[in-house]
This record gives sequence, structure tokens and C-alpha cells, in this order.
Amino acid sequence: MAIELYLIRHGLAGEHGTYANDDERPLTPEGQQKTKRVAEKLRSLDLQINLMLTSPLVRARQTAEILYSAGVSAQLQESADLAPTGKLENWLGWLDQWRQTADQRLALVGHEPCLSEWAEQLLWDSVAHSIVMKKAGVIGLLLPETGDPRGQSQMFWLTPPRLLLA
Repeated sequence: MAIELYLIRHGLAGEHGTYANDDERPLTPEGQQKTKRVAEKLRSLDLQINLMLTSPLVRARQTAEILYSAGVSAQLQESADLAPTGKLENWLGWLDQWRQTADQRLALVGHEPCLSEWAEQLLWDSVAHSIVMKKAGVIGLLLPETGDPRGQSQMFWLTPPRLLLA
């Protein structure tokens, strides 16, 4: 059985450069509201994630907590691999272990350009910068059950938040 992987970009956050430590930049009130509406829409579509991993940065963590509170995911964990400095290769090592013992729906909450680059590597095993991921947007990929998923995955969902908010 293939693994359903949902890549979710954090919601609208404070202006870049306005915080001494960018890792602490939070969602704006508007970002919180829009992310709540996206979470409610995902829940109304009966999306139920078994495990959601989030970047440790405040804006991603807040996004993941909103999704978790809405009932989109049964579990929430932090992963340093999803920080902007994280590497796909490191996360793939984690994935190898997880997919041997776990359910098959996983979400990653993180940042750009990392998430769209990871999606392109999983789809085509290269980065062409052709996928654009908006804040609070969602990409759904089917990963193979075994083996290296790079270049072996399929996209089944690419949704900007405006379609989820309509």
C-alpha cells in the first residue's frame, strides 16, 4: 500500500526580518484565522492524518497545532528535519523506519522553498522550481511502500489555500 504524504506550508507569518531570531516569527492574526479555516475545510473533507511532523520554528508549530486541534491528525511531533536547514536525505532515513511499523497517512508542516523542492525530488528526482506552494497550501503525494521514493512518487493533490477557503 502506498503512503499518502501531505506537505503543508505554514500559514501567513510576521514580516521576515522583523524578529531578532527568525525562528521565533509567529503566525499573524490573519494567518491564524486563515489556517483555522483551512484546517476546518480539510477536516470537513474527512482528511485524517495518522502522524503530523512539524518544523520546530514557531510559525510552523502554530500551523501544525491548529491542524491538530481541528482533528486533522491523531498525533503531532516535532522534527528538526523540517526546519529550513533540514535535508531530505535525513528525513528519508526517518521515513524508512516509520513506514515499516506505522499507518500510511503522514503530514509534514514546514517551509518554502524546502517543501516544494522535496516534492519535486520525490516526483522527479530533481529540482526544477516549477511547483509553487502558497502559505497554508497543501501538496499530496503517493510514496511507494518500499524503496527510495525519489523519482518514484505521484502527486494527487496540489491546492492553494484560496481553494480551501472558498
